[in-house]
Amino acid sequence: MNTFIKSQPRVFLLIAAILWFGLYKTLEPFSHVLVGWLPVEGGTHLYDALQFFFYDTPKVLLLLAGIVFVMGMINSHFTPERTRALLAGRHEGVGNVMAATLGIVTPFCSCSAVPLFIGFVQAGVPLGVTFSFLISAPMVNEVALALLFGLFGWKVALLYLGLGLMVAIVAGYAIGRLKLEHHLEDWVRNMAHIQATAETDELTLPDRIATGFASVREIVGKVWPYVLAGIAIGAGIHGYVPQDFMASFMGKDAWWAVPVSVLIGIPMYTNAAGIIPIVEALLAKGAALGTVLAFMMSVIALSLPEMIILRKVLKPRLIATFVGVVASGILIVGYVFNAVL
Repeated sequence: MNTFIKSQPRVFLLIAAILWFGLYKTLEPFSHVLVGWLPVEGGTHLYDALQFFFYDTPKVLLLLAGIVFVMGMINSHFTPERTRALLAGRHEGVGNVMAATLGIVTPFCSCSAVPLFIGFVQAGVPLGVTFSFLISAPMVNEVALALLFGLFGWKVALLYLGLGLMVAIVAGYAIGRLKLEHHLEDWVRNMAHIQATAETDELTLPDRIATGFASVREIVGKVWPYVLAGIAIGAGIHGYVPQDFMASFMGKDAWWAVPVSVLIGIPMYTNAAGIIPIVEALLAKGAALGTVLAFMMSVIALSLPEMIILRKVLKPRLIATFVGVVASGILIVGYVFNAVL
């Protein structure tokens, strides 16, 4: 296999794409056949829940593996060093836009927050620009966008992209204008600045393919328990939660639904791959799109574990400001889209 990839990398990618697409098209009929083999009566709550689980599990994992492989190849162009070099010296405004956009295509999650934050500060990246990147990278990443596209279509994916970028850009800009650098921990402020440089890119296409496979092993290997948990919760919602109950609890008419959804989302810890199956089930049961998007954004962008990690480099007031600004943006997003759509 390695010899074939090295000698014919483009042919390998074409064959892999055809096999992936063919397998993806068989998932729905296979799930019906699989549930049909079980001693479960059709049309019951349990049947619907099992069909959702056996269809969504391979679908989300297959989408995730394909997305991570492709983005692993693309991400090989965006090392932490190159990202710092691109953002170093950028002023607020343009820098916030660049940082939020780079967050879409860079393979960093909330667990990378502290080393990335330190590296950005050392490279002289402004505080507000750094926060735009830290908000965008976990929230508006390639996995979230591609899964949303695969499950809901391009309109919802583009909507989430636009909303996420807006929150990241505006929140980062607002934090930058507040001039809160003195609320960094002292040891972070006192670090010596370094010159950010972009390393030379000498990777070949077979090298990038190997990087893609490595990304699949690393990322899918880490997130699959969250995926299964999310799909199991989504299956329970899909099979057992009445349509009217979810519409009344998370519908447009419940003015308190958006803030409650955000408050519920903050203590949760999962990623886009784990939360999207729950989002799919909530929308199918009548929850409002704005409320569900606000819930999803709060889970990914404002998770409690990320706040605990960031406490190593930020003083409590700066963390509180970060949470308040981002949560306000998410609330506005939820209310506006519940009003418009």
